[in-house]
Amino acid sequence: MQANGAGGGQQQQQPPPQGPELGCLGAQNGEASAGTAAGEQLAHANGLLPSANSGGPGGGSPGGLGVNNGVPAAGGPGPAAAELGGGGGGSALKKKKRLSQSDEDVIRLIGQHLHGLGLNQTVDLLMQESGCRLEHPSATKFRNHVMEGEWDKAENDLNELKALVHSPHAIVRMKFLLLQQKYLEYLEDGKVLEALQVLRCELTPLKYNTERIHVLSGYLMCSHAEDLRAKAEWEGKGTASRSKLLDKLQTYLPPSVMLPPRRLQNLLRQAVELQRDRCLYHNTKLDSNLDSVSLLIDHVCSRKQFPCYTQQILTEHCNEVWFCKFSNDGTKLATGSKDTTVIIWQVDPDTHQLKLLKTLEGHAYGVSYIAWSPDDNYLVACGPDDCSELWLWNVQTGELRTKMSQSHEDSLTSVAWNPDGKRFVTGGQRGQFYQCDLDGNLLDSWEGVRVQCLWCLSDGKTVLASDTHQRIRGYNFEDLTDRNIVQEDHPIMSFTISKNGRLALLNVATQGVHLWDLQDRVLVRKYQGVTQGFYTIHSCFGGHNEDFIASGSEDHKVYIWHKRSELPIAELTGHTRTVNCVSWNPQVPAMMASASDDGTVRIWGPAPFVDNQDIEEECSSMDS
Repeated sequence: MQANGAGGGQQQQQPPPQGPELGCLGAQNGEASAGTAAGEQLAHANGLLPSANSGGPGGGSPGGLGVNNGVPAAGGPGPAAAELGGGGGGSALKKKKRLSQSDEDVIRLIGQHLHGLGLNQTVDLLMQESGCRLEHPSATKFRNHVMEGEWDKAENDLNELKALVHSPHAIVRMKFLLLQQKYLEYLEDGKVLEALQVLRCELTPLKYNTERIHVLSGYLMCSHAEDLRAKAEWEGKGTASRSKLLDKLQTYLPPSVMLPPRRLQNLLRQAVELQRDRCLYHNTKLDSNLDSVSLLIDHVCSRKQFPCYTQQILTEHCNEVWFCKFSNDGTKLATGSKDTTVIIWQVDPDTHQLKLLKTLEGHAYGVSYIAWSPDDNYLVACGPDDCSELWLWNVQTGELRTKMSQSHEDSLTSVAWNPDGKRFVTGGQRGQFYQCDLDGNLLDSWEGVRVQCLWCLSDGKTVLASDTHQRIRGYNFEDLTDRNIVQEDHPIMSFTISKNGRLALLNVATQGVHLWDLQDRVLVRKYQGVTQGFYTIHSCFGGHNEDFIASGSEDHKVYIWHKRSELPIAELTGHTRTVNCVSWNPQVPAMMASASDDGTVRIWGPAPFVDNQDIEEECSSMDS
């Protein structure tokens, strides 16, 4: 017989093996012996035996055992058979190796999945050959009675399951769920008296979840079945509602008795999500549907799919560009420059190319900070330290609505919008801290706060302000209270807050970029690589789910980190002077802008052409 396709030789007939044991060699494992034609067919089907009478290197010797992939072939008993049976004609095979616990778990998971697909005969064969049990016999009986709506029998099954359930309260809860389904089905069938009997004599005596019993009693007033299903948010009598019921009941049973619902799918989904979470470049919405991914390969995202490549260079400013910010809806970009202008750019929704929409002129000091109103209808611009004016434009018309200045000695260098869009706060390092309306009227002020940067929290009351004491404090303009939140050892040049209000990203002089947890008031991470002196550099959160952090740098680069990794995953080159500000498009995760002292704004996006081969090559390089 040929072994693994090797060898030749003359055809050799061997005497049939002796004894009944050898005649069913490896039957449970789908292997076959020379003793049965069915076994030979099964072996052929699995590619184990090339031919029933093939010759091979051992074919000329009566003691030679032909082997294909380690499976005994039709050549004869040979020495291996003597080993197995101690040399006797009625030799017995070694007992099949006992399955490990993990192997049994896997077989049960596969069986459950196949059962869900309706391949019940396959499941029966799998359990028979493996010697495993999909679930406890009492659980199987219970499942069948629930799906058939035989509620009295299902209740009796609970008594059998009682000894297998760890929590004594679980049986009561399971009985409540059963009786609730029974009650609803009676109501849907118009059997009001029977339903009332269940409610009064079976559900109520359980003395469990009386609030739910009151709700159930209200369903007696439903005039027709559609009304009942709508009010109870219930699918109605049948397979759908009983399957949901069974899913709930399974949660109270140990997995050794009955597996949790769709356990294999849940494990696979968790594995896919974990791979995505560990992928440093994953920047798209997570799809929990397993049909959207391949389970045959590991998840990987290529760097070429990430915004690391210059898509466009905007050169319309004629001096240093100090700030850039995408609108909240992602359709526009505003850039502010030392040349005293603000330019608003329109983002093409299809090509993601930007074109000049409006130029807002007249800010004599230069524009170093910009804030969009929550509805993107207004834009506020501030200047550098010696600027005492704040400008507010109507974005749609390009008209200047407000030019605010309380005093020529003021320094208004930062601004933040209240979430209601009707107020904003502004301040600077000379001790001004104002709250104003859209017309620039002063609503409130806080004396003696030397403000470096501002942010309004979503509660509409608290304003965060970094000051010259190397800290961020929270100020409440309603009850006039303030509290310390963040304390650094070096000046905080700027900061920004995540969408959920939990995290703060700080650019700290001579230290770089720091991530703080505002709720726990702890420093979470210090990001490495960036060059930060005493220039004001604005960093940002970005990407899908704000999983990434980007910052400019005095070494002319843009640095990108995954939020949980201190080392940068990308260093973007192209600017020739300090990069003052970066802004990630909040609606297009693969688009980012950077503003530099070189007078340009760069738009970053994925590589122009990305195919599967690029991704595979990247995988190979990562593996090596």
